[in-house]
Amino acid sequence: MNSFSIDIVEECKRNNRKAQMQLYNQYCQGMYIVARRFISNTAEAEDLVQDAFIKAFGKLHQYKAEVTFGAWLKRIVVNTCIDSLKSKKLNMDLLDEVHLEVVNQDDHSWQVEDDVTLDDVKQAIDQLPEKYKYVVMLYLIEGYDHQEISEILNITEIASRTQLSRGKVKLQDLLKSKRYGTRY
Repeated sequence: MNSFSIDIVEECKRNNRKAQMQLYNQYCQGMYIVARRFISNTAEAEDLVQDAFIKAFGKLHQYKAEVTFGAWLKRIVVNTCIDSLKSKKLNMDLLDEVHLEVVNQDDHSWQVEDDVTLDDVKQAIDQLPEKYKYVVMLYLIEGYDHQEISEILNITEIASRTQLSRGKVKLQDLLKSKRYGTRY
């Protein structure tokens, strides 16, 4: 994060409304894109981004610049979306630009077949049990590591690794069964 952004954050900590608006304008579109990966309804995604910014401005005193402000804010947006999904038991949606690679437990890569569509991947992720779905989304789509996932979901790193491994196996099975037209 450059000194300009750090200065804006410091001004926001002092409740400078102009700086808050500048920070909001700098990050709102990117955070909306993150929210849309989880929330299909555009108005709801916009509301959740607003909620996340309100939370972020309320917690600015906790921001210590150990990570970029954007990464810190993204975590708040993701948590806000997950909390909303958990409370409503909604299905997650993905953006159309998903690049998905599943790695087996023995660490051999398994690429999604060319004839598997994005809708197939969405449907397969939607069918995952909730405890796997969030870990799979955060790891494969959002790019969080197990330490970050454990903090976001309030689980251990071991639980994150286990749930990801099991979720990827289930996702692979769901996509294979779709391809061959059978269920195991």
